[in-house]
Amino acid sequence: MLHIRLRREGKQNQPVYRLVISEKTQDPWGDYIENLGTYNPRTTPSTVNFKIDRIKDWIAKGAQTSETVRNLLIDRKIITGRKASTIHISKTRREKLAAKAKENEKESAPAQAPAAPEAPAA
Repeated sequence: MLHIRLRREGKQNQPVYRLVISEKTQDPWGDYIENLGTYNPRTTPSTVNFKIDRIKDWIAKGAQTSETVRNLLIDRKIITGRKASTIHISKTRREKLAAKAKENEKESAPAQAPAAPEAPAA
């Protein structure tokens, strides 16, 4: 299966990415089929130079995109759809966060008790 993904290049702490298409099982730093553009997140605003017609052509042929590439393409309105979540939380971490949220709710509940009604002024 062909995969459109980012390939990191550039110096240490100065990443620049190439948008490439390659076999999904192949090493991202190995050979690729075609260079589809560049992405530099360090500039303000981010510099994006994509070959839009080639990207649409590969997607039409059945190539899949990585989650990050999909989000970039949606931001640039090259493709339509919902953004994919790129953050994955493990099951144990999700359970810990839920338990912590319940603790916070229990602690804040007594502090928000309704005040007693005041007696009318005579």
